[in-house]
Amino acid sequence: MLTKSPRGTKDILPEDMYKWLYVEEAFRDICYKFGYKGIRTPIFEHTEVFKRGVGETTDIVQKEMYSFEDNGGREITLKPEGTAPVVRAFIENKLYADAQPVKLYYITPCFRYERPQAGRLRAFHQFGIEAFGTINPGIDAEVIALAMNFFRTLKIKNLELRINSVGCKKCRSEYNKILKTYLKDKLPSLCNTCQDRFERNPMRIIDCKSETCKEQLTNIPLMIDHICDQCKDDFESLKENLSLMDIKYTVDPTIVRGLDYYTKTAFEIISNEIGAQATVCGGGRYDGLMEELGGPETPGIGFGMGIERLLLTLKNNNIEIPKPKDMDVFIVTIGDKSKKEATKLLSKLRVEGISADKDYMDKSIKAQFKYANKKNAEYCVVIGDDELEKGIVTLKNMEIGEQVEVELDNIVTELKNRL
Repeated sequence: MLTKSPRGTKDILPEDMYKWLYVEEAFRDICYKFGYKGIRTPIFEHTEVFKRGVGETTDIVQKEMYSFEDNGGREITLKPEGTAPVVRAFIENKLYADAQPVKLYYITPCFRYERPQAGRLRAFHQFGIEAFGTINPGIDAEVIALAMNFFRTLKIKNLELRINSVGCKKCRSEYNKILKTYLKDKLPSLCNTCQDRFERNPMRIIDCKSETCKEQLTNIPLMIDHICDQCKDDFESLKENLSLMDIKYTVDPTIVRGLDYYTKTAFEIISNEIGAQATVCGGGRYDGLMEELGGPETPGIGFGMGIERLLLTLKNNNIEIPKPKDMDVFIVTIGDKSKKEATKLLSKLRVEGISADKDYMDKSIKAQFKYANKKNAEYCVVIGDDELEKGIVTLKNMEIGEQVEVELDNIVTELKNRL
C-alpha cells in the first residue's frame, strides 16, 4: 500500500521529534566535552567496504544488508553500521596525517534486513564514536566512560557494563586451534551457520543464539583464558582505568560481539528495562580494520548505540524528556484590517527571534484562542479593527490569563522584555 510505510520502518512525527533533538544534542554535548568532533559519511558505500570491514561470516553481511547494483554496474550497500564507513573516510581523506589520536563521532541512519521488534527496526538510527591512532588501554576506558556519562546525563539507571578481551591476531590464532579441536566432534550437531563459521571464524560460534547449539557448547573454551601476556596486561589496564573513574563493570567472557573486526577490548552496556534485547550500547577495539580496508596500520576503538532503543530505554525508565513550548506568541485577529496588521507584526516578531504565528483559516475569535492553547503559546496578541484606530493591542498571558493594553508601536519591545 502506498499509504503504509515499509515493514521495519517508522515515521518520526512532530509529537516525538523533540525527543530525538534532545538526545542528539545531549550526545553532541558529551562528545564535545570528551574532545570528539563530528563526521558524516554517505548513506551508502561500496559493498566491499562491509564485506571486508564487518566480515563475511557475520549475520549482517550474510543475511541483513540492503545491497544492489547501481546504474553503473557498481555493487552498492546501504550502510548497516557506522564504523566501516568512518574508517573508509579516515583512509580516503588521509586523516592519519593529522595529530593523533583522531577522535570522531557520528549520528547516522542505518539499514539492516532483520525481524522488526521493540527498539529494533530495519531502518534505524545510530550514535557512534571512533578513536584512532593509539593502543593505550586508557582510550578504551575513555570510550566506555563517554557512553556511561551520556547515559548518566539522561538519568538512565539499571545499566550494567560488561567487558571482555577477545584477544589479538597472535593469541586468536592459537585459541582458534584449541576451539576447533573442541568443536570438531560437535560440529554435526551445530546449526548450518555455526558449521559455516567453523573454518572462517570459529569464535563467532560462541555468539550463536540457537538453543540447540548453546546446549552443545556448555563447556566451550573461552578466549579470555587463552589471551597472550600483552592482551592480559592491556585488559588489566582497562579494568584499572575504569576503576579509577569509578565505573563498575562485570567481566563477561562470552562477549564476542557480532562483527569480525573486534580485537582485545569488547564491551556491552545492558539495560534491564527493554526485555530480552537488552544491549543499548556495544563496541570495542579493532586494531586490524584500517589495514583490512587498505589503509596504514592504525589502531582504533569505538562504539555504536541505536537511538530507537535508547528512546525506548528512556520510556521504560519513566524518564520524561522536557517538552519545549511550541511558540512564544500567537496573534489573534478581529476584523479585516487587523489581519493585514497581523502580517506586518508577525514578520517583525520573527525577525527579532520571537517564535510567532497567526490564523490562516479564518477561524472565529474563540477558535483562535483554542488553537493558541493547543500550541502552548505563552502570549496572545489580540488585534481588533477598533483598537487599531487607537493604536493599541491587547496582550494576554495565556498561563495566568492576565490582559494588558499595549501601544502597537511598543508591542515588539514589550514582548522581548517579557520572553
